Amino acid sequence: MRPRTLAPAILAAALLAATGCAADEGPAAGTGADAAPSTASAPAQSPAPSDPGKSGAAGAQVPAVLDFTATTVDGNPFDATALAGKPTVLWFWAPWCPKCKAQAAETAKVAADYTGKANVVGVAGLDKNTAMKDFVTDTKTGGFPQLSDEKGEVWKRFKVTEQSRYVILDKDGKTVFEGVLPAGKGLAEKVAGLTG
Repeated sequence: MRPRTLAPAILAAALLAATGCAADEGPAAGTGADAAPSTASAPAQSPAPSDPGKSGAAGAQVPAVLDFTATTVDGNPFDATALAGKPTVLWFWAPWCPKCKAQAAETAKVAADYTGKANVVGVAGLDKNTAMKDFVTDTKTGGFPQLSDEKGEVWKRFKVTEQSRYVILDKDGKTVFEGVLPAGKGLAEKVAGLTG
C-alpha cells in the first residue's frame, strides 16, 4: 500500500477505536464486581446551586450541572433546570451504535416505570439530527426527552467521551454513577435505589 492510501486507513481505524463502540464493556471496563473503583463512578461532592434564586421542579434548587438548555431531536427547546429535585438518568448514545440500540428497550422501560419519580433523558451525539430522529423512531424511545447534541456541548458538560454511557444523578444533582450498563441491565435497580 502506498503511504497516501495507508494514512486514511490508519486514521479511520484510530477514530473507530476512539469512539468506543467496539470497546469491551465487560468487567474490565469497570462495571464488574472485581473491577477497580473508578473515580468517575464514585460519588462526587454535591454541586453548588447555579443561582441561589433559581429553582427547578417543585421549587428544588438547581445544581450548576443542570443549568443548561438544549434542543430535542424534534427541534423543541429543552431546559434542564426542570430536572432539578429528582434523580436523573442521562443516557449518552449515537445513532449508529449497536450497543446503544441494545440499551434502548431497557432505558425506555425505566423511563416509563419511573415517570414522576425520576427523569430519564437521552443525549444523542456523534451524528446528524436526521439519524438521531431515525434512531428514536426505530427504537421506540420517543416516550422521554431525546436531546440532539450534534456539537457535543452536553457531552462535554458531563465529560462523556464515548457513546453507550449512562450518567446518573441523585435528586441534588450529584453524580452517583457514570459508566456502561450493557443492554441497560442494572439501570432499574440503580434508579430504584435513588427513588426509595
